[in-house]
Amino acid sequence: MTVSQGGRGCCSHSRRRFLKIGAAVGGGLLLGIDLAAFAAVSDSETTHAPFEPNAFLRIDAGGRITFVMQFIEMGQGTYTSIPMLIAEELEVDVDRVVVEHAPADDKVYANPLIGIQMTGGSTSVRASWEPMRRAGATARVMLLNAAAGQWGVDPKSCEAADGYILHRSSARKKPYGDLVDAAARLPVPQDVALKEPKMFKLIGTSHRRLDTPAKVNGSATFGIDVLIPRMKFAVVAISPTFGGTLADVDEVKAKAVAGVSQVVRMQDAVAVIGVHTWAAKQGLAAANATWDVGTNAWLSTADVVNQLATACQKPGAIARREGEAARVLESATQRMQAVYEQPFLAHAALEPMNCTVHVQPNGCDVWVGTQVAGTARSAVARVTGLKPEQVRIHNHLLGGGFGRRLEVDGIVRAAQVAKQVDGPVKVIWTREEDIQHDMYRPYYYDHLVVALNESGRPTAWTHRIAGSSIQARFFPQAVKNGVDADAVESAANPAYALGAMQVEWIAQEPPGIPTAFWRGVGVTRSTFVVESFIDELAAHAKVDPLGYRLTLLERNSRARAVLELAASKAGWGTKLPRHRGRGIALCTGFGSFIGQVVEVAVGTHGAIAVTRVVCVVDCGLVVNPDTVRAQMQSGIIFGLSAALYGEITLKDGRVQQSNFHDYRVLRMNEAPPIEVHLIESVEAPGGVGEPATSCVMPALTNAVYAATGKRVRKLPLVTAPV
Repeated sequence: MTVSQGGRGCCSHSRRRFLKIGAAVGGGLLLGIDLAAFAAVSDSETTHAPFEPNAFLRIDAGGRITFVMQFIEMGQGTYTSIPMLIAEELEVDVDRVVVEHAPADDKVYANPLIGIQMTGGSTSVRASWEPMRRAGATARVMLLNAAAGQWGVDPKSCEAADGYILHRSSARKKPYGDLVDAAARLPVPQDVALKEPKMFKLIGTSHRRLDTPAKVNGSATFGIDVLIPRMKFAVVAISPTFGGTLADVDEVKAKAVAGVSQVVRMQDAVAVIGVHTWAAKQGLAAANATWDVGTNAWLSTADVVNQLATACQKPGAIARREGEAARVLESATQRMQAVYEQPFLAHAALEPMNCTVHVQPNGCDVWVGTQVAGTARSAVARVTGLKPEQVRIHNHLLGGGFGRRLEVDGIVRAAQVAKQVDGPVKVIWTREEDIQHDMYRPYYYDHLVVALNESGRPTAWTHRIAGSSIQARFFPQAVKNGVDADAVESAANPAYALGAMQVEWIAQEPPGIPTAFWRGVGVTRSTFVVESFIDELAAHAKVDPLGYRLTLLERNSRARAVLELAASKAGWGTKLPRHRGRGIALCTGFGSFIGQVVEVAVGTHGAIAVTRVVCVVDCGLVVNPDTVRAQMQSGIIFGLSAALYGEITLKDGRVQQSNFHDYRVLRMNEAPPIEVHLIESVEAPGGVGEPATSCVMPALTNAVYAATGKRVRKLPLVTAPV
């Protein structure tokens, strides 16, 4: 498989017709795939997009199979798993499918589960599962009918195999390339049969990542690799305080640095332009920018927490009300309550923010790696005053996304710089700028109060959540009746039977601090709280944490199954040495069920070593088992990094962390053995990019409790409470 830029296609004008057909340039078969016909939008995602998204499959006369991919590859395996869906039904080896990045177009290439051209929310395979298979099957049937017509035989006597149409009784065969022109003149079949799972040859088998060779040999191109003739380089410095502005900069000293050609001033930032990044960086240091600190220079983490705690004392918007929880609580003889806090988190993708822009009078080219190409195009059009169709987004592989590249602030900044520069300019953020000017996972404050019966099971459950509303900015239509549906996900719809319930949401924005999605915000934050408190209830009832969960999951067989298998594989209940413990947790989200057991060893001074993680996944029907395992391993490492070390703190209106020395990620010597077990299922595929991160955090803190007898209600851990 190769990856190229650009793509051709036509827009479908009928929801009733899944496929359109036409002559591709130079002859061949062109199928336009109406993904909107298969849209199924969850309550927590954008609904009713006012356009019909399309992707395109092309087969040319040489037999070349090209798929224009509306999703972007950022390490999750999309560029292997989705071509596998097409190749399965088309009866070709997936290695023969060439992937092109889709051009930016929210109308043509929207994600049908979200409504815009976006890669995120663990939706890529879920959105593609039926449409991509149907595209491959339709193309196969048309090629088969074309061959049967040329041979004068019944199409039922023909079959497709390995890129050929075969007529075994007469020993005839034709490659697809010889049939595409004839197929293009045939009517498009409205209903084609898809394979039953028992007939799959590719789906469900492990296949090597098709993008790996190029990443290993260095030929893969990320945004930061872009080189354009006459390109200049810019390094940017943004006000260190939230809401601050640029006061002054010494342009003379900056331009005295060899290779520096220009200084670009913006309201809250300055960029120095040079012939290479080093010159620009040295010029920026010489410029000695000074700042007006603005109205938020007093802000500290403690201030944010105090604001959240105060907000959480007041009633919020009702995210779920079932029964009369307040009445049950009033009459209960047993109650428990807890407050949980989770810090601001940065994304810290290994590829720092970067963007290359060339602004010209009649158009603009943008080279970048983005999760939202259509949104990026619109943003650049607003900055430059051009029409969206005059902006060309050249999307690239992403060196880490995690939600950071759902945002276009870096692209907007690059366009602001490029407007003042003659020729293309690559704007690169240093690691320090990247971490100190991220758009952060919000700080969350949760207050829970439950009523318990004589056996320690909940009869009423109240949960009040205060934090920043990402949806209010990113998808305002998803905020209904004052509730941010993402922030309360997994809190408002837990897997457990908890009696009467009331879940409330309070939007409390931290002054000036931009917040954004972070590898599954709602599920990530809520799973930690719910699973931690369930563990507390089990301890209060003096019941095994696994057994306690299972009694609350009597009607949820898939959730029970992942917990039971995780416990079995981890040796749950067997004795561990002193200062060691096991913790268990469940995550349900994105259509998947995850059960995890974490083992830890706690040193005498509280040092935590994660010694083993067992993960069981029921994500429905698995496309590529290797990809699912890799996503689980990746998510677990990401989640452990956050739970142990992840924390963005504020002092005097500034972020205190600046690089990986003080915004830690798990190191190789700290990474535990990770076992991943997949449950066979015939359910539709669920998402796997984010739930492993969500599940491992409470499994870790529950393990720390098992080892120390001390509860963890505030992250990060850093060291265990002793």
